[in-house]
Amino acid sequence: MVLGPVLLGALFVGATLSAVDRSRATERLGLAAAGVRTSIDALCQQLRAAADAVALVADPVARPRAADQVVGRGLAAGVLIADAAGRTSYATAGGPPGRWQDCAGAPATPIGALSAQVRLRDPAGADLGAVAAAQPVDRAFVARLAAVTGVAVTLLDAPGQITHTTEEQGVRAAVLAAAGKARGNGVAGTGDGRYVRRVGPMPGQPLPLVLSIPGERPPGLYGALIAAVALAALLAVLTAWRLARVTTRPLGELAGAVDRVAQGDLSARVPVRSRDEIGRLASAFNRMARETGSYVAALTSSRDQLRNHLAVLGDTLASTHDLQRILRVILDSAIAATGARAGAVLLVDAEGVLVGRCVEGLTGRWPTSDPADPATLRVAVGAGVLGAVAATGEPLRGRWTPPDAPTGEPSCETYVAVPFATPGGAESRGPDRPGHPPADGDPPGSACAALGVLVLYDRLGGPEFHDDDVVTLRTFAGHAAVAVENVRVHEEAQRLSLTDPLTGLWNYRYLRESIRREVERANRFGRMLSVLALDLDRFKRVNDTWGHAAGDAVLVEFARRVRGVIREVDLAFRQGGEEFVVLLPETDARGATIVAERLGAVVRDQPVTVEGSTDGPVHVPVTVSIGIAVYPDHAVDGQQVLDAADDALYAAKAAGRDGYRLAPAPDPVPTQEIPVVAVTVSPPDGLPRAGTADAPGTVQGGASSGPHPPRQSRGR
Repeated sequence: MVLGPVLLGALFVGATLSAVDRSRATERLGLAAAGVRTSIDALCQQLRAAADAVALVADPVARPRAADQVVGRGLAAGVLIADAAGRTSYATAGGPPGRWQDCAGAPATPIGALSAQVRLRDPAGADLGAVAAAQPVDRAFVARLAAVTGVAVTLLDAPGQITHTTEEQGVRAAVLAAAGKARGNGVAGTGDGRYVRRVGPMPGQPLPLVLSIPGERPPGLYGALIAAVALAALLAVLTAWRLARVTTRPLGELAGAVDRVAQGDLSARVPVRSRDEIGRLASAFNRMARETGSYVAALTSSRDQLRNHLAVLGDTLASTHDLQRILRVILDSAIAATGARAGAVLLVDAEGVLVGRCVEGLTGRWPTSDPADPATLRVAVGAGVLGAVAATGEPLRGRWTPPDAPTGEPSCETYVAVPFATPGGAESRGPDRPGHPPADGDPPGSACAALGVLVLYDRLGGPEFHDDDVVTLRTFAGHAAVAVENVRVHEEAQRLSLTDPLTGLWNYRYLRESIRREVERANRFGRMLSVLALDLDRFKRVNDTWGHAAGDAVLVEFARRVRGVIREVDLAFRQGGEEFVVLLPETDARGATIVAERLGAVVRDQPVTVEGSTDGPVHVPVTVSIGIAVYPDHAVDGQQVLDAADDALYAAKAAGRDGYRLAPAPDPVPTQEIPVVAVTVSPPDGLPRAGTADAPGTVQGGASSGPHPPRQSRGR
């Protein structure tokens, strides 16, 4: 009689504890789900802040550097910059592989990384592209989520498939099956006593996750309950107290701290009173809040620095690249600020000489006559006061003492002169400056300490200039340095838009312009224009065998050899990949074939030496196929002559490569016979004319260095 009620009580207590176990599991999984969403939301905010930091950089040239800094600070694992058409213009090295899932985008699988995207817009609001910052979604990421939430976490790739998980191998199938039964925020159980809940995908949390925890029901529950029925009331009281102590209070503190962080108070912290899951969650929250605060502080500092730089640039430089106009404004402002009677701005030219670019009030002060051209003011670097300032980079002021030997400086009573260089000093023009590698044709004066000198003469209202005037003049000299640098950057950008960054040859854009111009010139003067279409034979084999770095080295060396064969007036272009084009003005078919033979020989006879991976330098044999077309023999406009040369190139390829082919003559058109004089005379300059024979002894083609863009270091 007693056993029946005891068993019924044990069953009741067992069912009650099972319900309590499920309730606790549901609550823990709910907290874990909230922790997952909070962690992913914090990561997305961090990535959005990182993308904003790159997007705030107004200078497109400086954005890649800002992207590298964001990655270097650990704000993101990778940053990608795209233009308005969606094409990638820059991506940091070692970025997360696979598909980048936007935090605000529609969920899709598979996911390789979480990213936040910020649109780039100009001051008018036009779309310039986008910046995306990403963190990888990998095994370590899933492990961090598991550590933060205190539960096992599984990332799904597609229904029924696991991408990453912290579950043990033996329970994965059961967890995956239970996850398929869970709906919404519901919790499903497995046969071995585990509880499972699905989290996402949903707006703001695009990751399909499965959370699971083991049940707390012991295996011998019912046998133990028979002996514990008498203590049920006490256990109920203790359980309620434990839940209130361990769960309710810490959860309330955690919820309050989350609300404070959501309102912008990153100093909020949660007390850690235990080492259980709630304690680990509190520790993870505190760590996340500290790291978020440091990230926000770093971003705020970067934003303030950026605003200061933009303010300085906006006050000193206008939206113009007229250097003369800017220097005139700077000189007039410096004269007005210091009360000088006269002044000048001098820049160092290619010969290492200071040349006057802008002068004011120097009438009657010239050492010889009184010319109006500022360029008459010429002072060698190192000579006189101005030359010493340019050579040493140190300002000078004082009274004028006439030198024993003429230096070219104007006469005065007092003076103050300060140098100016590019922002960052002379080292900013060194080989490590991004976008400005050293060119073969750098002027001799490029290594001097200053770009130029700003000088003022004869201060009004005082016997001579003082230290405050030096400080003021340094400010205006800084403005002049920025103006000169901006003009140089603008000119460099124009040059880069027409050249191939790898080989230094003209690019396809400039080819279209040049072929039109050369055809018009040949047509106007009745001359010929030969076009050579070049293609490196089996170039894909070079990339596949020795790597793309070796392929780039072969292209660079091939471009160098082409420049060494063509004439000064000839033009060489990289059309794309391993395809090149050479324009030979005033050259007929015979001269073009001579140049083609020389190009083939200079490429064929000497293999290209490239650095091997382990066995040292490798000698790569290279040959070239060439197609030749002549205007007006084979075409009537630029595009047709390019097409004819390209067809001849295909013929050379089909004939076995390593050779050249001349485009076939077009089909003759019916013409009316016109009587002409029986005797023809070659033109006095000996240059080929359209429809005339070459002068005796004339050899077309040449082997001097043709015109090409200034040599640059490799920029691909």
